[in-house]
Amino acid sequence: MQAELWKIIKEEIAIWRVGALPGIAVIALVIITRLSGYMQSLEWLAFDNFLRIRPAEAIDEHVVIIGINEEDIRRVGTYPIPDREIAALLRKLNSLAPTVIGLDIIRDLPVEPGHPELVSAFQDIKNLVAIEKVLPEKIAPPPTLPPEQVCFSDQIIDADGKLRRSLLATPTEQGYKFSLSVCLAKTYLAKQGYTLENGIRDPQALRFGNLELPRFFPNSGGYVRTDAGGVQMLLNFRSGQKRFRILSLNDIKNGKYQAQWIRDRIVIIGVTAPSVKDFITTSAVTSIKPAQGRVYGAEVQADASSAIVSAVLDSRSLLNSWAECWEYVWIISWGVLGIAFARLTKSPWRNLVAVVIASTILIAVSYLLLLYWGLWVPLVPAILVLNLNGIAMTALYQYDQALRSRIEARQALIERTFETIHNGPLQTLAKALKTIREQDLSSEELLPELEKELEKLNYELRGIYEFLQREPLTQDRSLYLGNGLLLNLQDPIHTVLYQVYDHTLQREFACFSTLRVKIVTFDPIDDHHLSIEQKRGLCRFLEEALCNVGKHATGVTRLEISCTQNEGWYTLKIIDDGLGSIAAKEGRGTQQFRNLARQLRGKFTRSPLSPRGTLCELSWPVAKFGFW
Repeated sequence: MQAELWKIIKEEIAIWRVGALPGIAVIALVIITRLSGYMQSLEWLAFDNFLRIRPAEAIDEHVVIIGINEEDIRRVGTYPIPDREIAALLRKLNSLAPTVIGLDIIRDLPVEPGHPELVSAFQDIKNLVAIEKVLPEKIAPPPTLPPEQVCFSDQIIDADGKLRRSLLATPTEQGYKFSLSVCLAKTYLAKQGYTLENGIRDPQALRFGNLELPRFFPNSGGYVRTDAGGVQMLLNFRSGQKRFRILSLNDIKNGKYQAQWIRDRIVIIGVTAPSVKDFITTSAVTSIKPAQGRVYGAEVQADASSAIVSAVLDSRSLLNSWAECWEYVWIISWGVLGIAFARLTKSPWRNLVAVVIASTILIAVSYLLLLYWGLWVPLVPAILVLNLNGIAMTALYQYDQALRSRIEARQALIERTFETIHNGPLQTLAKALKTIREQDLSSEELLPELEKELEKLNYELRGIYEFLQREPLTQDRSLYLGNGLLLNLQDPIHTVLYQVYDHTLQREFACFSTLRVKIVTFDPIDDHHLSIEQKRGLCRFLEEALCNVGKHATGVTRLEISCTQNEGWYTLKIIDDGLGSIAAKEGRGTQQFRNLARQLRGKFTRSPLSPRGTLCELSWPVAKFGFW
């Protein structure tokens, strides 16, 4: 049993290897392609689309944008907006008690009239944060503001010209500096009792309370060998068309607002006029119509500030990715699943359906992980290895299966041909040889006997040839017994067995001449569970057992043949009372019958009887509901 189990395991391993080795090569090729960076744009595309199709979120009440639009510029009559207008706006907003005001407008040089008024406003408003640029071209901050009220507004654009990550902090010649979004979030969260600190798990990360902002690395998500200088994070834009409340300069001047919209809020002042072109391209959201994928700079600062504040106060997810090792475990797992589909599905259509369903599940899981947990998992390489292995390896397995089927069919034909020759011409040849060896005959007496046997041998061989010339379908469903007798194996098994018995007993074996008593019982049995090959095996078993009686059971007078059902077992039994002997070494026929017994989940026995005779028996269990 252990040897048979080990044989089955080895055969299964051999079958799996057909698709496993090419499948592993496909996985390796996809991983190498990903590592080389050629898949980066596709992964960005999948990531952007997932972000864009998220359900719309409610307006973030933590942040309000004061956007200077085209109408404001026309009313003022010039651009840049003069310092006097900016100063008046700052004082008006400050009077409404916001937590912090972020001025996302460059003011390194005076814009008259009203520069002294703006300087005075800068000195008086302590919760104001203005901007500078530190990378790569530097633009100085307003000269009158202290360093603690200045943060940078620089953004890092990807190779395709789109914004997906936010630079939070970076070292400069003047020291370590934070972005405007971090400064605004820091001031706002300080009022809620949270302070900005270094991370615990990652000391280089930023932390508010127990929340560490997940740091961007060179190979985070779908990125490959990207500059991760400073401290960066993936930017989780809010979804929906109306992400923040946006008021204009004229709205503030004319009182078209409610005080609670600004009180205790983060207020960001920026330009939202398309003519100024203070916008950034991103596929995650769209603000500027009809320009697809563009958002204003003030909205980017609002999104970055909102992402931090909402994560700390509202448990909104920040975008993150797995460690690289887990990403490749994920990719390899889907590739192995594709190989398994190719091996286990029995038809190309079933395989296609399985791969389509698995691909749909993969896309859905990847989307849900991003939507609810902010986790960016490798979708493109995973879906590639799943589909390439699931579909391409199916062709290999189908070819291998067809090849194995042809080999098995050829082997079955060889086995059937051997059985036909073994129970026909070889028996005649054995009889002729026995005549030569055992009978003391002169040449004149021997030649007619040999001539008769050789003619019979010639007739039997020609009969086998004619049988093999028949259509394969006829061969597969028939049993050739010699003398042109062809049995239909689709007939009931008890009928076919009786025909085998009747034909074999008519053959000219020496021991049959002494038979006096023949007891034959072939009960009708349910043979629906028997395959054609198993029926053929039962017939050959009976034929072989009767031939052995005819050749070896010297002095046999009684022969009992039965096929009956008893206590849940079918038993095909041949008993004689001759002096035949059982060979010490199993012949090919005995080996075939043991294999037949294993196929039927039954038992094969050949044993001597006392005082004389031989029992040859094959039994197998009765099928229940079509199964053993």
